Amino acid sequence: MLDKVTIAYRGGTYEIGRGRDYFGIWTVEGSRSQPLEWWPETQEGWSAAWTRFAVLEAPDAINSVGRTATRPGERAEAAWAPAITAGRGRAMVAALLLGVGVALGVAGLFPDYLGGTSLAAQPDNLVAHVIYLATWTAGGVLIALGGARVRVGALLATGLSIVTFGLFLSDAGTPIAGGAHLAGAGLVLSLLGWLACAAGSVLAFLIRPARNVGPVPAVGPVAAAGPVPTGDPARTRGRLLPLGWPRGAALGPAVLLVLAGLGTAAAFVPSWDSFTLRTAAGQTQTFAAGNAFSNPGPVIAGNVVVMVALAAVVIAAALWRPARHGAVLLAGAIIPMAAQAISALVQVGQAASPSQFGFTPAQASQLGLTISTGLTPSFWIYSVLVVVLLVSCAWMFFIPLTPHDAAVTGSAGLRADDDAGSQVPTWHVARADAYDTTVAPSPAQDDGWDVDDDAESSEFASYEEFATDNPADNTVTPGSKADDGDQSGRRE
Repeated sequence: MLDKVTIAYRGGTYEIGRGRDYFGIWTVEGSRSQPLEWWPETQEGWSAAWTRFAVLEAPDAINSVGRTATRPGERAEAAWAPAITAGRGRAMVAALLLGVGVALGVAGLFPDYLGGTSLAAQPDNLVAHVIYLATWTAGGVLIALGGARVRVGALLATGLSIVTFGLFLSDAGTPIAGGAHLAGAGLVLSLLGWLACAAGSVLAFLIRPARNVGPVPAVGPVAAAGPVPTGDPARTRGRLLPLGWPRGAALGPAVLLVLAGLGTAAAFVPSWDSFTLRTAAGQTQTFAAGNAFSNPGPVIAGNVVVMVALAAVVIAAALWRPARHGAVLLAGAIIPMAAQAISALVQVGQAASPSQFGFTPAQASQLGLTISTGLTPSFWIYSVLVVVLLVSCAWMFFIPLTPHDAAVTGSAGLRADDDAGSQVPTWHVARADAYDTTVAPSPAQDDGWDVDDDAESSEFASYEEFATDNPADNTVTPGSKADDGDQSGRRE
């Protein structure tokens, strides 16, 4: 009896595909005459097979297989080279742009920024900008390392670039409203740095992860399973925006994340700074400052952009699939908002100048004026909401991977919990219900699979049908055939 083996996905050690009437897992370098493990040719069987494959294989090594795919030692198709080279080239250009942007940002810390004062002379603003530059640097390094890290670096840098656009626009709004003389070289260099970092982030973001293609084969029991669900990574992997509505237990935390993002955007508006003036005669007066809408029009526009950008990124992160990628995007957006809170805390520790309230140093001395600084309740509400976002981000990182997410996260270097080098010492028939049967990436049509032509020209090594579904009862050990040397199984 002839058995035609077709391979759908391949990793560094194992490969998964379909035999005559089953789905199976083989070793990459071993014979395909006998699968390492196999499952019935049903939708549940495929899901169980994929779950097992995702446990055995390193997620960042899994790739869909087409006719041009090769096994180790075989001659690769030259047509793959341009696509690989182009993707690597774009990643290097993106990393270079981020490096240039960070260099410009560092240079912008020392010249005059606004009103004749440099960022280096303003500890509160300096801390925030250093945090931005450090995050862009981390994103650039990840992108430059290539491979699975490109997607992580791109999402991190993109989230940061989106939110900081409004912050830099707000800074630029001051000279726009008050005159170009207020803008110093530091502001110009910082704006150019942001532009370069944003360009690098977008370029890296546009490098799409590998695509899994092909519908469920319309053969045997699999055909009765119906069309591939819309959430199948065979449809979503490779998309620029792989969004999907969370379901089940993930829905509540996702809603909480969105509400926390909207609340953080709203809490960005009220005044955060509180100043109390006291005279020697015992008179006191309290001022609140920092309301986002008590500024010139261009500055208000920048603050509004910050709020809208934050809300948009949080919503996108909540819907991102897999959730761990959304967590990276969310982290990029949270960092500048956390930096704003840190900046406010640093400012509280600085002495306030009487000139901020219209007093000259001589008048302040004559009145015995003292100024104490503090933070309003609105700031603490904002800080709590930022902490909620951070907790939600951490929660998204620890969401267990579904079988189909395991393949997608290979693009971001996120691994399954099990050791990728795990070995299965025996062959056995595996029960479909022994594993999580979450829908896995669909196997491709025969015309898109890597077909073992050798299997068509030799007799398939025989195997036995087993009377029980218990894997422990169906364990077999590798054997040998005297006539052709192929391995076959026997019941113990």
